[in-house]
Parts: sequence; C-alpha cells; structure tokens
Amino acid sequence: MEQECRNQELPAGAARYQPLFDELDKRLAKGRVIAAIEGGSASGKTTLGGLLKERFGCTVFHMDDFFLRPEQRTAGRYAEVGGNVDWERFLEEVLKPLSRGETVSYRKFDCSSMSLAEAEQIVPARLVIVEGAYSMHPELAAYYDFSVFLDITPKLQRERILRRNTEEKAQRFFNEWIPLENVYFERTGIRERCDMVIPVS
Repeated sequence: MEQECRNQELPAGAARYQPLFDELDKRLAKGRVIAAIEGGSASGKTTLGGLLKERFGCTVFHMDDFFLRPEQRTAGRYAEVGGNVDWERFLEEVLKPLSRGETVSYRKFDCSSMSLAEAEQIVPARLVIVEGAYSMHPELAAYYDFSVFLDITPKLQRERILRRNTEEKAQRFFNEWIPLENVYFERTGIRERCDMVIPVS
C-alpha cells in the first residue's frame, strides 16, 4: 500500500520536489527520519508538508503552533535573531521527545484566545516533518537528520502574500514578519546550512 502511494502521479507543480522525495526514501530505508522544511513566508512550506504527509504518511509539526505568548512579545525578544517563535517550548515539548523516540505531548498556541490549548498526544511516524520559518533555529538544528530550504524570490513572495491576505494583514508581513525572517536567514546562514535548497517558482 505504501509503495503504491509513493508511485502515484504527483500533483501539478510538485515535480520539483522529486529529489526530496527520493532522498527521504533512501533515508527511511535505513531508519527513522526527522526533517525540517525552512523558508520565508509564502514559500510553500505548509503545502510541501501536506504533500509529504500524503505521500509518506508522516507526522507533521507546524512552527506556527509555537507563536510567542503575549508575555513573551517584548522588544528584547524581537531583537533576538530567531526570537519571533517560542523555540524553547518547541525544543522541550517536541524535539527532545522525538529524539528519544517518545510520544510527543505538546500545546498549540491558540490565536483566538492568545493562550495555549490543551495538550495533544502524538505518536510519531517513522518520518517526522517540522515545517515553518525558524524550524532550523541554531538551538534546534542538531535534532534534525535532514533539512530543506524553499527559496522564494521577493517578487513572488510579495505576489503570493497580496493574493492570500487582506491589505492590512499583508502589510504586517511586509513591515514586521518578513524583516524578522530575513535577519534570521542572513545572520544564521540557514539557507547555506540546509541539506537541500529548492527554488520556488
């Protein structure tokens, strides 16, 4: 059944990911794999995570579930490179248990209540994907077996964000979130440190 799923025709535009699928196949033949999908806003990280889940039946974690809690949103925190996510909680609740092969108990950040939801228990599959900007934060990178960077041009990024969001929310991307991501990418050399770079077009 698994092999039959892997041989199915890829959705339109997904052929660019074939080298990644092939690499994951090779690594899974040897054992468990924890992989990160990094990249800027609107680069397709969540979409790729969904494709991988469909193809491999993997477990997918989203960095968006680890937004900063209100009390963490300070000027000092935003000044930290990669500080725009609760990487400390992600490390303790997700990556450390994964590294030990344990069931993961984690709490998603609920944007509607601006608080943490009830804990969810996740038994990880042989392939675990972590998708989202900051997934390869220097304090987290050592926990992954493989990493991929989705490389989107500023022009395409802007077009996608304008197409998907209200004007007000789009401006928050342009004025707040993307500048923080860019500083993080530049200061940490994330693109260069990832095992694979896939251009987005």
